[in-house]
Amino acid sequence: MSYNNMATKGNDRSNAKISDADIMRILSRKGRVKVFSESYRAFSAGKSNITGNEERLFLCECYDYKQKELIQSPLNYTGGKYKLLPQILPHFPQDIDRFVDLFCGGGNVGINVPCNRVIFNDNNELLRYMFGTFKNLDKQVTFETIDAIIEKYGLSNTEKYGYDFYGCNSAEGLASYNSSRYLKLRDDFNHHTNLEYNYYVTLYVLIVYAFNNQIRFNRKGEFNLPVGKRDFNKKMREKLSTFIDRLKSGDYSFASHDFRKLPTDDWNENTFVYADPPYLITCATYNEQDGWNETLEKELLTYLDNLNERGIRFALSNVLHSKGKENKLLLDWIDRNVDRYRVIYLDYNYANSNYQTKDKTSKAEEVLIVNY
Repeated sequence: MSYNNMATKGNDRSNAKISDADIMRILSRKGRVKVFSESYRAFSAGKSNITGNEERLFLCECYDYKQKELIQSPLNYTGGKYKLLPQILPHFPQDIDRFVDLFCGGGNVGINVPCNRVIFNDNNELLRYMFGTFKNLDKQVTFETIDAIIEKYGLSNTEKYGYDFYGCNSAEGLASYNSSRYLKLRDDFNHHTNLEYNYYVTLYVLIVYAFNNQIRFNRKGEFNLPVGKRDFNKKMREKLSTFIDRLKSGDYSFASHDFRKLPTDDWNENTFVYADPPYLITCATYNEQDGWNETLEKELLTYLDNLNERGIRFALSNVLHSKGKENKLLLDWIDRNVDRYRVIYLDYNYANSNYQTKDKTSKAEEVLIVNY
């Protein structure tokens, strides 16, 4: 849109009628705005000397609201939201510029949100650099490196040779064949000192061949999961390939901050924050070694309150009840903010009912809590 800066100059009949603030407010709801200006001499019929005139071009890069094809993370991360995406995504705003995946884990949510840019944040620094490797390294090199690692350690490759070749079957899995080879890979990884791309590709291979494709490190920082039943089969290859393609096609960046220290100075009303923290009342690898506790839960809820005060929209995934336990901190927070926040019950493998009357011995009751 072309518009001058004559709001307070010259004759009222030719003055700009729309303020810069109104222009920016209107266009910013549609996309990201850049302003270009060019000085010019105003026509005044010789009756006045008007200076400092500018013709401006307001360039608005409109948001793309098309729903992306849903793809799955190549990481089988505990608590991953892929199966819940059809319920979660329709509740997200349709005018997101910057999407912040505050506890990104495997990245299932951030990789599927229609927006202009995504920040994947997770306090696991290795995850950050592994995703960065997927995005920045040539995809063919990535797959060649994976295959070279598999061949070097003699790990199974059922896509190429099938199960019979290794004296195994699909039902029992490949652990008996891969165990010693996997342990050698794990030991080499834990003593690896060259933290270049090969290190992070090796980490991915280790995860693929680990128990349930999980990620777990001990207090010494050593990867310590036992061998799993599967390998880098056709399905895993396809998931990694489509994930890499998506990362390379958009504005995706990666951070590894404690959520309380993530820089937020440039966040605005078009920033949307999604928080999927470790669940306080459930058991998972990320809750081991006091990975998430009541103090962190309280600080996250305060953090979200502060975002709300700044006019920044957010959505929080969590559970209210699970296996006879209840998240009292979360329930109290909901009660205190009943006029500000809305609770949406998710019903994929969960009961859909009011938490005040729910049978507390039933399955996990997962919710999405939003401030818009």
